[in-house]
Amino acid sequence: MKALMALVSGLLFGLGLTISGMINPAKVINFLDLAGNWDPSLAFVMAGALAVTAVGYRLVFRRAAPVCDSQFHVPTNRVLDKRLIGGSVLFGIGWGMGGFCPGPAIAALSGGFVPVFAFVAAMLLGMQLKSMLVK
Repeated sequence: MKALMALVSGLLFGLGLTISGMINPAKVINFLDLAGNWDPSLAFVMAGALAVTAVGYRLVFRRAAPVCDSQFHVPTNRVLDKRLIGGSVLFGIGWGMGGFCPGPAIAALSGGFVPVFAFVAAMLLGMQLKSMLVK
């Protein structure tokens, strides 16, 4: 049941990314280009996501445990250290250069475009290198 819920959640997330245009790197890059051809539509996507998340967290955490698990798995580290800030900066640079972040890139694989496969391959390679170098 846990795996089925993860699959359904992932498919729903991918569908939302597709409908919102987040899998289109040109749309993302135009959103990030404040001085050029700025497209503010993704700000509405983010505002909608924040609103749903705020309500969802309030409802979910009223429960003693999740529906398909014995406990909630939430981050406990609240320290802003060099690794977190550096990783965030690197993530933002990659998102701005490629127009993808991991979720939309995986959702965009369904389109079959070669650049998306190259991006996901590079992303997976980077994840593997990180796991080998940083313990």
